[in-house]
Amino acid sequence: MEAEKTVLVVDDDEDIREMLDEYLSDQGYRVVLAEGGESMRAELAQGTPDVVLLDVGLPGEDGLSLARFVREQFDIAIIIVSGAGETVDRIIGLEVGADDYLSKPFDLRELRARLKSVIRRYQREGDTSTTGSTVSERVKFGVGRLDFQSCQLFAADGSEIPITALEYELLKVFAERPNRPLSRDQLMSLTRNRDWDPYDRSIDIRIARLRKKIELDPDKPQTIKTMRGIGYMFVPEAK
Repeated sequence: MEAEKTVLVVDDDEDIREMLDEYLSDQGYRVVLAEGGESMRAELAQGTPDVVLLDVGLPGEDGLSLARFVREQFDIAIIIVSGAGETVDRIIGLEVGADDYLSKPFDLRELRARLKSVIRRYQREGDTSTTGSTVSERVKFGVGRLDFQSCQLFAADGSEIPITALEYELLKVFAERPNRPLSRDQLMSLTRNRDWDPYDRSIDIRIARLRKKIELDPDKPQTIKTMRGIGYMFVPEAK
């Protein structure tokens, strides 16, 4: 039997929290409620949910800042909810690491479908990631193959393709999260674990250098693709 999935609902509107609690509980989810950033952090300290459903327009610390905090600390799904419905909110939300976006008012059936989608995505990634023991010893990246034991990148003829330590970390992050859009912020956090500037675009430079090493045509990348308004995604070759 599939384990019960937990949704952390962060919204300052009590009526919305109660509505989502009742609906999602009826759909088989375990629901945890938080009215803002402080209570959200307290709930996260008690246990890690499968999804955070996070309202943007919170008093005090806003939802975008909280989304960035969650993405830095946890590898869990985030769905941003906004009452504004503005494109800029959606783009910024995705750039800080959200996996999906909903505008209020939303159809509860659509919410259920979005929850299923992001949870399924993380479950699929979990089958091949994070532990290191289930990841293949070598992962193909375009014309190269990344070797996890030696931390080296090799060409098809066996010769080494020189890469830096940060480039290796980037490839490792992509290998562990195939077919998943990753924002620049996520990549910075997962590879460096440092305080970063949200306007820092050094990741773009690293990706461009990697593409020259692994793509058949760096100007038309097929392995590490650009996801407009979000970041990048590793697309493995079909087997």
